[in-house]
Amino acid sequence: MTDEWRGWREAAETALYGDGGFYRSPEGPAGHFRTSVHASSLFAAAVARLLTGTARELGTDTVDLVDVGAGRGELVTGVLAAVPDGLTVRAYAVEVAARPAGLDPRIEWCAEPPRGTTGVLFANEWLDNVPTEIAEADGDGIARYVLVRPSDGTERLGEPVTGADARWLRRWWPLSRPGERAEIGRTRDEAWARAVGSLSGGLAVAVDYAHVRGARPPYGTLTGFRAGREVRAVPDGSCDLTSHVALDACAAAVEAARGAVPPELTDQRAALHGLGIAGERPPLAMASTDPAGYVRALSAAGEAAELTARGGLGDFGWLTHRVVPPVREYCPA
Repeated sequence: MTDEWRGWREAAETALYGDGGFYRSPEGPAGHFRTSVHASSLFAAAVARLLTGTARELGTDTVDLVDVGAGRGELVTGVLAAVPDGLTVRAYAVEVAARPAGLDPRIEWCAEPPRGTTGVLFANEWLDNVPTEIAEADGDGIARYVLVRPSDGTERLGEPVTGADARWLRRWWPLSRPGERAEIGRTRDEAWARAVGSLSGGLAVAVDYAHVRGARPPYGTLTGFRAGREVRAVPDGSCDLTSHVALDACAAAVEAARGAVPPELTDQRAALHGLGIAGERPPLAMASTDPAGYVRALSAAGEAAELTARGGLGDFGWLTHRVVPPVREYCPA
């Protein structure tokens, strides 16, 4: 890795996904931060219910599950363990790292979402790791690209933001006051539109920390994580680089590309409640009649509470697109 000044998108792309990059490390993301997948098997069970319901709506007993940003296959493995008998799942794990040893042979490991799948495409904490350019308003209020030195994360302002990036800023995250910053989410919009476009029918779901146009953070959200701790964002390959996602912009990009059914944007608390995860404690009387069952139910309630907690995992945004399979025209013989 050279130490030349570069835009944050290029620097982060190399640091995360280049040779020796953070996401190619043997320990994988689970070695550095905890997601809903790692917090509880209840999360995979909820996705399994989502997959089962989607298969029912599609009128099929064979369905695809595409796990985008699969880490080391934790989610897709958990979903396969939770699906009911009678449902056949073709499972795909989409990840840049090499296939982990010992992974369930039913899971196909791939670098890009396969095209033409029917079922559920699920992207849990993927879009926040799609690198973006970062802009900052200078002393005159002009949005300029932020350049970074990879070795130590030192920044300076570069050229004014122009073209498609400038149009994205004007629509989704306008800057005016000196020092205001934005992560230019155009690359995420495009990545999500491509992912949804790979699906022939079913549901596409993106889950991430997010914000919408009326409540953008004035100084951005870029940060790093290493070994379970939040650290300064330095694009040297030693830490995760993440920033919250403008999911409203991602939603609009898909609608423009496909003319799809209007998407739904909600939070994880509401989404998981709809999938049967409520976090309610079992009745105390159960402790006397079924002590072992009470302990299990109490443990599950604690895990559910973590997945749906306000100020924590429950604040994740869930963006859902329903993709309607094309109608096949009848062709008489």
